[in-house]
Amino acid sequence: MRNIEQEAIRSILAGDRDAYRVLMERHLPAVLRVTSRITGNPVDAEEAAQEAFLRAYNKLPEFREQAAFGTWVYRIAMNCALNLVERRSRDLGWNAVALDDEPRAENIAVSHGPTPEAELLDREAVSQREHAMQALTPMERTAFVLRHVEDQSMSVIATALGVPVNSAKQAVFRAVSKLRRELAPVRQVSAIPISSMSLAKERR
Repeated sequence: MRNIEQEAIRSILAGDRDAYRVLMERHLPAVLRVTSRITGNPVDAEEAAQEAFLRAYNKLPEFREQAAFGTWVYRIAMNCALNLVERRSRDLGWNAVALDDEPRAENIAVSHGPTPEAELLDREAVSQREHAMQALTPMERTAFVLRHVEDQSMSVIATALGVPVNSAKQAVFRAVSKLRRELAPVRQVSAIPISSMSLAKERR
């Protein structure tokens, strides 16, 4: 698998631009997943992903072959998504789709589905979670998503945010604290496992 990517990179550097499709096809799903989580908007997620692959292509001569291209472009994508979120946050006319506003498997009609009352309660809980996520700063939201949704290490998060590891830990700590406060009145919070998170984890 690694050899295929290395061969593609050598071909690209030798002038074969079409070989870049190999790298994009292999890593686009993961890149889109993280940009979607960070931006909360499918349109912006695609824009950030495209920008990430363009940057990676332009910087490919600087890429060290002993490193993993997937990890490299993943981190570039995190930076692109975070920068886009920060730009959008300065635009008062932007109305981003909430992070959790995506198809939910439990909402698909089945033979013993939830009652209308249960669905109403679930929608109210989703609204609370969306509001809570919007209360975070772009850095806190990104740090939280990378840590507790993408399960990234603190070193990776710090690199993506461009801050020391201790600052990344503090961002995750603040995000968890804020979400706990915001979601305290909500009874149904299973989609975001805040109640099961230990703040001690963020200090490790």
